[in-house]
Amino acid sequence: MQYSSIPLAQSLVLHCKAQGISRVVISPGSRNAPLTISFLADPFFNCFSIVDERAAGFFALGMAQRTQEPTLLVCTSGSALLNYYPAVSEAYYSGIPLVVISADRPSYLIDKGYGQTIRQEGVYGRHVVFSAPLIQDASHASERYNRFMPKALQWSQEAVSKKNHALLATAFNQLKATNKPIHLNTPFEEPLYQEAPLLEGALVPKSTVENAAITDSKTVNKTLSDPKLKAEWEGVKRIMVIVGVLYPNALDYLSNELVQWLSKDPRVLVFTETTSNVHHPEFIDSIDNIIAPMETHLDAQAIGAALSPDLLVTIGGAVVSKKIKNFLNQYTPKLHWQIQNEIVVNPFFTHFTCFRPTADAFFGPALQKPISLEIPTIDTPKKRALHYKNIYKGHIETYTASCPFSDFYAFYHLLKAIPNKSVLHLANSATIRYAQLFSVKPSVAVYCNRGTSGIDGSTATAIGSGVTSQVQTTLVTGDLGFFYDSNGLWNKYIPKDFKIILINNQGGGIFRVLPGKTDSEHFRTYFETVHDLSAKSLCTLHGLEYYSAHNKESLSSELSAFFQRNNGPSLLEIKTPRTENEGVLMNFFKTLKAYY
Repeated sequence: MQYSSIPLAQSLVLHCKAQGISRVVISPGSRNAPLTISFLADPFFNCFSIVDERAAGFFALGMAQRTQEPTLLVCTSGSALLNYYPAVSEAYYSGIPLVVISADRPSYLIDKGYGQTIRQEGVYGRHVVFSAPLIQDASHASERYNRFMPKALQWSQEAVSKKNHALLATAFNQLKATNKPIHLNTPFEEPLYQEAPLLEGALVPKSTVENAAITDSKTVNKTLSDPKLKAEWEGVKRIMVIVGVLYPNALDYLSNELVQWLSKDPRVLVFTETTSNVHHPEFIDSIDNIIAPMETHLDAQAIGAALSPDLLVTIGGAVVSKKIKNFLNQYTPKLHWQIQNEIVVNPFFTHFTCFRPTADAFFGPALQKPISLEIPTIDTPKKRALHYKNIYKGHIETYTASCPFSDFYAFYHLLKAIPNKSVLHLANSATIRYAQLFSVKPSVAVYCNRGTSGIDGSTATAIGSGVTSQVQTTLVTGDLGFFYDSNGLWNKYIPKDFKIILINNQGGGIFRVLPGKTDSEHFRTYFETVHDLSAKSLCTLHGLEYYSAHNKESLSSELSAFFQRNNGPSLLEIKTPRTENEGVLMNFFKTLKAYY
């Protein structure tokens, strides 16, 4: 095989191969030609070409999110790597392993007015766990190296190779230890397109391929076998468990011992978010449907106090529900344990302890012990919440049957239509919040970019995920997020059975629900962003089949056939009335309150 003739390019590619990282998302450019040539030369790597770097970043993120394996991102110098930043920050806060490899110009050209040269070293700051400024080769273009590189910075090629191998080993050890993004900055001098067989100095020393347990985590490596923790768990009467973002099957549906164990404890009230991928009949799968009706209830204080926990246990990543955050800010638990999330997330502002083991490992020592606690079951928080759950489940059915065509109506029906054993990607903002009001089929794997919760990148993320999935992938998104990320469609890799359901309410409808004036021109322009765009032309441009619905009858007709058409990627645009959605949602909570 003929790799790039530049030693650093060869070394980097060989390190990636030694780590078993095979997926490479490349954004075309010139300065990164040595990397592109080398990755394409080796059949071990599966390479994807995505022109738009922001879309490429999220495409790679979707791959890594779905497979839970690192994905490589390769770009040219200059502003190109800045466009990766939204995906890098999402990867950091979601614990997704991305490897950003940016080509750079030699250090002596930085700030000299050359095109596409910026200060690339450390550009991602604290949003990566390791940033390696790799060393420019002395043996490549040695005449220019000796002439322009300051004497104090000149190295022998042997020293360059040794230093780069050490930096790469440290970088990949950090990647494995944290599952968070790293950045490798690679300076290349021209010529960039020459090829050569493998160089001896580029080969990866065996001593550098190791699994170093490098971490700066401040979490505690204890389990429920610890006497103090065991005493705390057994000594409280009211426990609330909130399950945030988890990968599918992190806690298996019904068959998982921990799920069963928690469900049988009369003290334990479990709230699961849509993004948790955890289901059980004894768990509450819509937090807001429990909390929202009591917020303005005449007996709000009494209801809230009755549901408040002595011990709060949070499992997994980010929690979407603002209402549970506000609730626990008001009814602060005495104890808070955070499990299975080394990025410290504590939106409840409690005194808490973060535990490193997974939830299964943390609770493992107690799972074999039968629950025989003498706790009154007549009016426990769990019993009350399950009573409210039965109310809102029935009320949703009744309310949806009679409510106007709206976002609320559309989400209820589209979530019921998602095929079993498929993958569902939810965009942020209104999309994820509406989805939280309804049940999702337990066999459906749910993903959402909740690390930074931005609307950018949802389309590209879902497509990247779909490329690595053996089952159908559906993206549900809003209009602003979809049009914002339209370049996510600009690639040739969209699977034939990939589906997009676009809720187009002609603007940022979620802002109409938030406090503020909604009837002014300034609001419509600078907050809601009213528009009259349709996705039809974009579908034509990118080769997607286009379908639309604008009322109850057309939605029913289109949904019944939409998931059966798999001749090519397709999009269903559901056009809802912009000014009516807020009223339908608010009226749902208002009418639900009457049952409390």
